Amino acid sequence: MAHGYAKLARGPDNLAAVLQALGVPQAHFMSWLTIIIELAGGAAILLGTFVRFAIPPMAAVLVTAMLTVHLPFGFSSIKLQAITPHGAQFGPPGYEIDLLYLACMSTLALAGAGPFAIDSFIRRRLGATAAGF
Repeated sequence: MAHGYAKLARGPDNLAAVLQALGVPQAHFMSWLTIIIELAGGAAILLGTFVRFAIPPMAAVLVTAMLTVHLPFGFSSIKLQAITPHGAQFGPPGYEIDLLYLACMSTLALAGAGPFAIDSFIRRRLGATAAGF
């Protein structure tokens, strides 16, 4: 959700410009779609509801970002470049954190959201026969 909110706060047009520079078709539409996927998918995972439905579009956004933005910068997500009087300065992130997010999403997709998730609460209330939970 934090990444979707950051994109929304900076303005969808800024993300659209980045996507257009990367050669993404329909950059403005894809900008809004990315923001919505990150906000709604993040909320679904945070609340533990409809997690298995939220993960595929979130993974698609993540893999796209990994292949188009992060891959050229290598594996490491932390690249300390300098220590200045204002603090540490880092270079562009690699794809390490993307792989971690994908592993976490895969675990949620395979194992479910857990006993404290809204889906688990609904499953307990409706019984084990509730479809989609």
